[in-house]
Amino acid sequence: MNTVPQPHPSRITPFAGHPVVAGVSPGQPELVILTAASLAEALGTTVYFAYADPGRIVEREFPDGRVQHADVDPDLGDDEEWRLREAELTAGIARVLAGRPVKWEFRYLAGRPDRALTHLARAVDAAAIIVGGRRHGTAGRWAELLQGAVGAHLAHHQHRPVLIVPTAVVDWKTPLE
Repeated sequence: MNTVPQPHPSRITPFAGHPVVAGVSPGQPELVILTAASLAEALGTTVYFAYADPGRIVEREFPDGRVQHADVDPDLGDDEEWRLREAELTAGIARVLAGRPVKWEFRYLAGRPDRALTHLARAVDAAAIIVGGRRHGTAGRWAELLQGAVGAHLAHHQHRPVLIVPTAVVDWKTPLE
């Protein structure tokens, strides 16, 4: 019988001296970046910001959490789009964190965000994973309905603590739009 290792005190990665991993995406509220940076600063550690591109597949994984990736459609063969997205995300993080003493690195990953973030967290021996909560707008709600929330997938498929940063709050007194 093949059993999956379960969360257990022996599997806890101490917060002290271990980095945190934070999932980021284009258009995401700055609150996720600031929360991850604040936690990393408090711990005196590094935060690894990562974007997992669902339109790309992993060809090779490296020990430092980086991946070699390719477009899902090999006929497209255009590396320009992901390189522009990487530059945009990195510049956005740098802008938000300008003047803050936090150490950070960026990783461009591929595939399902929950699996990609888990791989990175294992590779860097992260103490926790930080992601944003609800996605904004109708398209975001449909994506969550069809794909599921990344935070929920993470919490159910790996043993590290997952911090979900609220990015859109529901007012329980007002009907949903």
